[in-house]
Amino acid sequence: MDDRELLSVVTGIIGKEHTMDDCAEVPCGDQILVVTTDMLHRSTDFVEGMSTWQMGWMSAAVTLSDIASMGAEPKYLLIAVGLDGWKELAGIMQGAQDCCKRFGAMIIGGDIDRHGELTIVTTGLGLADKSRIVRRSGAHPGDLVCITGTPGQAQAYIDGYSEFRKQLFEPQPRVKEGQLLARGGASAMMDDSDGVALSLYDLLSVNECGFSLDSAKLPLPSGIPEKQACELALHGGGDYELIFTLPPHSHPVYGVSYSVIGTVTREKSVLIDGLPVEKRGYQHKWE
Repeated sequence: MDDRELLSVVTGIIGKEHTMDDCAEVPCGDQILVVTTDMLHRSTDFVEGMSTWQMGWMSAAVTLSDIASMGAEPKYLLIAVGLDGWKELAGIMQGAQDCCKRFGAMIIGGDIDRHGELTIVTTGLGLADKSRIVRRSGAHPGDLVCITGTPGQAQAYIDGYSEFRKQLFEPQPRVKEGQLLARGGASAMMDDSDGVALSLYDLLSVNECGFSLDSAKLPLPSGIPEKQACELALHGGGDYELIFTLPPHSHPVYGVSYSVIGTVTREKSVLIDGLPVEKRGYQHKWE
């Protein structure tokens, strides 16, 4: 059992419309308030060697990335910290504070308690114009499939390539890029934190179309044998790039560095070089 399978339990109770995107939406005048929450644990999310500052930074970054994926502007963050050791709190809070300041958000509250394992829960709030918000749904056959940055770098560090340490330990949410892509006409978007392949399957689940990638166009982590680099780029988690679809007439979106890696197809499938892509990436699993 994995987290995506468990999501069907939640969907059956609260409805699919509330589980389709990275953020919930609340009407707010002529804008939309987007709200999202994330939970990170020492054993499943924080890699050995991370400082408490980096744990705090990552906790804020993953939530700001969800807001970015909707094309919204981050505004506020709530942070709840379950501590198994009180001395870690200052570093965690400073890291979260520095990340929020870097990307234009403000920490406005939260909670502290004692916990058997370090656990950090962050709730983010952002604003988007009604006409510019980007959801996971909205892709159309003929659109381009695109991605910012280079996927697979965070997983490359875990696999022994120490030069990618910063990409895993200090992820950079694509806040500015998300807003520019929303203004530039992106039709569907999400972040690729669980890997490119799983992200495309997530998009597949909410769109009446499919995705066909060209491996020659997929940006790969440098200094790694090509076959392994392609595996990392497709299935590695821990990156916080934006994967999005874009009508050809809207390309290029100025001010955003991205790669066109494929096209949206009429057939509901995820392919690379004409072959099915395995539905695999970073997932929480239970026996």
